[in-house]
Amino acid sequence: MRADNSSHLAVSARRRHELTRAKTIRTLRELDIAGAPVTFEAVARAADVSRSWLYTQPDLRAEIERLRALDRRPLPTQAPARQRGSEASLAQRLEIALTRNHDLTKDNQRLRRQLAYALGQLRAAGLPVLEEPTTPRHISVTIGPC
Repeated sequence: MRADNSSHLAVSARRRHELTRAKTIRTLRELDIAGAPVTFEAVARAADVSRSWLYTQPDLRAEIERLRALDRRPLPTQAPARQRGSEASLAQRLEIALTRNHDLTKDNQRLRRQLAYALGQLRAAGLPVLEEPTTPRHISVTIGPC
């Protein structure tokens, strides 16, 4: 008659179960510390366990659901009231931007007139004037069959 070795199998199964739990708990901590999304799929993949096994472990399942709920906090859609600008300050900022835009437009027009005058003076003096080409000068080479 054979000896009963079932106790060794039971010990081995218990040890494997505890090692798997320890690995899964370590994975949960690592995902949480890293700020990675904690889902059953992510934990199962990182801990190399099955998702169905995770669902059968009440404490691990509860922890995954707790961490997953923390990840799903809605992000604020607006800045807090103390950080938002009042309508008066926004109107003032818009007015400043419009004034600046108007000043830059005037400055640009003044510089264009000065440039046109300077170019006219150069032409009148008979000096060469470098002008921007109106069409781009692209040199294309067609390579035929060898």
